[in-house]
Amino acid sequence: MAHDVLPPPPPEPFSRPPSPPPPPSTDLVPPLPVKVPPPPPPTNEEDGVGPQLVQPKKKKGWGPSTTRKQPPSIEDILKVKREQEEAASKPKYLNKAQRERIALERRQQEVEEARRKKIREAAQNRRFYGETGFTNDGASGFDYDKPVIPTGPRAMRAADIPTGPASMRQKGDMPPPQVPKLGDKRTGKRPSPEDAEAVEAALIRQRYMGAEQNQSTFSAKKKRRRTTEKKFNFEWNEEEDTSQDFNPIYAQRVEANFYGRGRLGGYTDDVTEAGARKFIKALEERDPETGRQRAEAILEMERRRKEEGGRSQLDKHWSEKKLENMRERDWRIFKEDYNIQTKGGSIPNPMRNWEESGLPDKLLRIIDQVGYVEPSPVQRAAIPIALQHRDLIGVAVTGSGKTASFLLPLLVYISRLPPLDSRNRNDGPYAIILAPTRELAQQIEVEARKFASPLGFKTAVLVGGHSIEEQAFSLRDGAEIIIATPGRLLDCIERRVVVLSQCCYVIMDEADRMIDFGFEEPVNKILDALPVSNEKPDTDIAEDSTAMSRQLYRQTMMYTATMPIAVERIARKYLRRPATVMIGNIGEAVETVEQRVEYIQGEEKRKKRLQEILTSGEFAPPIIVFVNIKRNCDAVARDIKHMGFNAVTLHGSKTQDQREAALDSLRKGHSDVLVATDLAGRGIDIQDVSLVVNFNMATSIESYTHRIGRTGRAGKTGVAITFWGNEDSDVLQVYDLRQMLQKSQISKVPEDLRKHEAAQQKGGRKKAPDSGGFGGKGAIM
Repeated sequence: MAHDVLPPPPPEPFSRPPSPPPPPSTDLVPPLPVKVPPPPPPTNEEDGVGPQLVQPKKKKGWGPSTTRKQPPSIEDILKVKREQEEAASKPKYLNKAQRERIALERRQQEVEEARRKKIREAAQNRRFYGETGFTNDGASGFDYDKPVIPTGPRAMRAADIPTGPASMRQKGDMPPPQVPKLGDKRTGKRPSPEDAEAVEAALIRQRYMGAEQNQSTFSAKKKRRRTTEKKFNFEWNEEEDTSQDFNPIYAQRVEANFYGRGRLGGYTDDVTEAGARKFIKALEERDPETGRQRAEAILEMERRRKEEGGRSQLDKHWSEKKLENMRERDWRIFKEDYNIQTKGGSIPNPMRNWEESGLPDKLLRIIDQVGYVEPSPVQRAAIPIALQHRDLIGVAVTGSGKTASFLLPLLVYISRLPPLDSRNRNDGPYAIILAPTRELAQQIEVEARKFASPLGFKTAVLVGGHSIEEQAFSLRDGAEIIIATPGRLLDCIERRVVVLSQCCYVIMDEADRMIDFGFEEPVNKILDALPVSNEKPDTDIAEDSTAMSRQLYRQTMMYTATMPIAVERIARKYLRRPATVMIGNIGEAVETVEQRVEYIQGEEKRKKRLQEILTSGEFAPPIIVFVNIKRNCDAVARDIKHMGFNAVTLHGSKTQDQREAALDSLRKGHSDVLVATDLAGRGIDIQDVSLVVNFNMATSIESYTHRIGRTGRAGKTGVAITFWGNEDSDVLQVYDLRQMLQKSQISKVPEDLRKHEAAQQKGGRKKAPDSGGFGGKGAIM
């Protein structure tokens, strides 16, 4: 029966390990330490039978004893191994004293290992070099059987230090360097301990490192220069040039004096005063008669070349460049500055000022007399296109100067035609201008007279409110330009008062408004009455300005604020390959108008708030107040008169004389406030309107845009105040109003409008605008 094999106790830390036990009888598992069996019992060999075990005496109370120890089994060995691994894997707790003792012993081992390594390296170097130098015959005691590890480059080894060329070296072994002497034979003095240590250190350094003059200057800490940064340095210092010390050519330097193009005759790189004087003097010496004139001409040419040529023009703004130096990038920036967008083929660049417009000098002088200093964006883009006899669609916000943009090219066009006399005066005008309202037609006629009268051209206006006989009498001497509303002009054509047999220029102003007033059918009839002999071909020739100038074709221009389907239908039918000019963001208010929206419920509260605004003194007259219903105009005007202000009204029920009198009173300053419907929302140009009040909110966002466009015109600033309440949410596009306020940079969206239910999503019922009851073909205009 085998006894249980007990695992040996773990060895003490940092103690010498016990001698390995004998290997087990199997090779399946690695040897493990086992318990050494006791020595064998004594044997009895007297009987000659052989070695026999001597049976010890049994003691009472003891169990049976084994006769011999058995080797451990594989299961026991694996069990012991598992126990040892489990014991080793368990964390062993060490107290502070044990940790300090282990750390100290580890440090001592590291120090001892470093000392042994140093001794081995010193012994190896001593075997390699020897005390008196290295020799090839083995006298120095070098052991060739042991591998030698080099400790540095070959050039740094003491035995391989070259002292000169190979042909001058002595044959045989090179003697070692001399040992510095430690004393002076003459005085017999011994060196001080410090000097002795220095000499010994120098000797050791020389023995192991070699001579100092052959030491390498390589340092790992020194920052190395990247070879990829600069392959070659082309710059050099004048001190490096040593040729001037030996070559007599450099003793006297002579400046190169040459004449011709380049560095201004070799005198200066820039057109400076000193260089110019020197250049003129040199030419006068060579050519006393004409040298000075030649020098001045060359200087002027050089100055012009410096200003206009090269890369100096690329960094300048378009306003600092001449017209011939403008590039495509400059024109793109120019259009972005004035918010100009063009569409179509062969469109010329806009004009930057009146001098570059291409207009005749006589017309430019009239423009200067009228007071037009800078052209507006629509004038900059539309006039060059119209001067090339192109059909044009102008889409611009209200108050952008559209009238002059089509009047000036019109005057240039008819100036090429023969003047009206007794032979052709009865054939009708050369040009017609259609406007949706009487006020706009009369306003265009006033503006046209400023430019047409000095040129000798006659204008006439045909609007409702006056008898046809009276207007026919004004046309007895003929007129080159007729400004009319569609309804009255169609009546005159049907009554044979006006014929259009020689009309070759057609302008439709506020075309979308004419469609809103129901003038689509009258406009089509008027355009059908034009002669077909001067129609343009609907081909690419219509975009060729040269071909259009050879023959006088009919030119058609259409100006609108929006492009409804009916307007597009007219444009496709009567315009030939038109160029489109868009100014600003279509359908949005101009940025010069500050929009204020106030939530006021009820008529009485609005009247009270209107009184506070008018009496605050913040806004100077003239002021326009818009209402939605004609009968409210007179009521609101009476309330304003009770507040102490002079007020006039304008709506569709007024006669033409009353309309003209109201506008004239407001323009001349006799009245302070104009109360009007949407009739005054389009085309009415009243100077210096400081405030627009929407007493009743507009029925559409388009009407709202044109209302507030009565102020902030011609580059001036203005304010528009709008009253609205819950009753306006059904007809008002509150969502569009909120979007318009958000797009404006100078306007703010009030919290009541921002949080209103109707402003959260697009919708709402849209009523037809009530602007005075115009309908049909507009005969009551």
